[in-house]
Amino acid sequence: MFQFTATPPLSVYIHIPWCVRKCPYCDFNSLELRDGIPEGAYLEALITDLEQELPKVWGRTVETVFIGGGTPSLFTPAGIEQLLNALRARLPLKPGAEITLEANPGTVDQARFHGFREAGINRLSIGIQSFRPEQLQTIGRIHNDSEAVTAIEAARAAGFDNINLDLMFGLPGQDIAQALDDLQTAIGFGPAHLSWYELTIEPNTWFHRHPPARPGDELLWDMQQSGLALLAGQGYTRYEVSAFAREGGRCRHNLNYWEFADYLGIGAGAHGKLTDAASQTVCRSAKTRHPRAYIEASKTDRHFGNMAPLTADDVLLEFCMNALRLEDGFSQRTFAGNTGLPATAILAACEGAAADGLLEIDDDMIRCTDRGRRYLNDVLQYFIPVTGDDARTG
Repeated sequence: MFQFTATPPLSVYIHIPWCVRKCPYCDFNSLELRDGIPEGAYLEALITDLEQELPKVWGRTVETVFIGGGTPSLFTPAGIEQLLNALRARLPLKPGAEITLEANPGTVDQARFHGFREAGINRLSIGIQSFRPEQLQTIGRIHNDSEAVTAIEAARAAGFDNINLDLMFGLPGQDIAQALDDLQTAIGFGPAHLSWYELTIEPNTWFHRHPPARPGDELLWDMQQSGLALLAGQGYTRYEVSAFAREGGRCRHNLNYWEFADYLGIGAGAHGKLTDAASQTVCRSAKTRHPRAYIEASKTDRHFGNMAPLTADDVLLEFCMNALRLEDGFSQRTFAGNTGLPATAILAACEGAAADGLLEIDDDMIRCTDRGRRYLNDVLQYFIPVTGDDARTG
């Protein structure tokens, strides 16, 4: 079925699930901080988890590391250093590997940022979301506008020059001028990277149960188009649906996801995807979600979660779901290398979408057209296998 001649690049994702307060829009695996973080016990569990995964990745080099949450900046710098030292002792990291830590304003100061820098973090992703106090309050953030500014300045003072700022648009009560003002404020700090995305209402969130009044579709469209023009004019290239970077600032870790390369998922609720060229298999893993159960699993012989193999149809669709989010699209060589499937497996569907004006095929490269980017779900329909009862008849 698969024809891997080598394994794709490898990243490591580490999940730290605690946060001060769960935001009403958040559907990530996160847990409100009530009785303090069992940092020592959780670190031991993370290291045990990593050691259980090692046989699956022997001989491979880690390209990037991403510590997400939750709010990983609640961990002490000493804890982050212990974690990264344990990782380096067990897996080789590529020289200059990108190592990102998510941080929230209100949980950090310059000394803490300096400690993270000394621990080996070389990229920060700071969850700003807005610089307007009333909108921060509406979306349940624990920080205010001045704390957002202080966090960015503290990160700079601590020596970080590779910084991402997360911002949302389409917030309750937000108009175009306010959305652009947030963007302009963020741009003024000169971050290497901006993640700018629409607030979406996800299942199993407080906002899903109590929907806020949000801007209408026409206003959202105008807001997005105005923001895209502002970002482009300020030197930020859109390279993925919601990712913008100046020269050299693209997030290598996220590119690894979007190109369907491999990633080891460590921590409560972490997901992973690994290729085994020897057995010609691709598997997804999901770890135990609750940190208490995750810590308890580390004290027994039980595994931390489950692993399931992917079929060729799964791999083809998942690759397209990720890679077609990229502005540049993907090369047929990347498709073959990261899926283990021949490029011919995808060409007929691509040609069908191209005939309908949704994709363009330029020699080795395949990418969405402007229309395809607007209707990405329609594009993906071309890559869903039609079998059995789903097959159309004339």
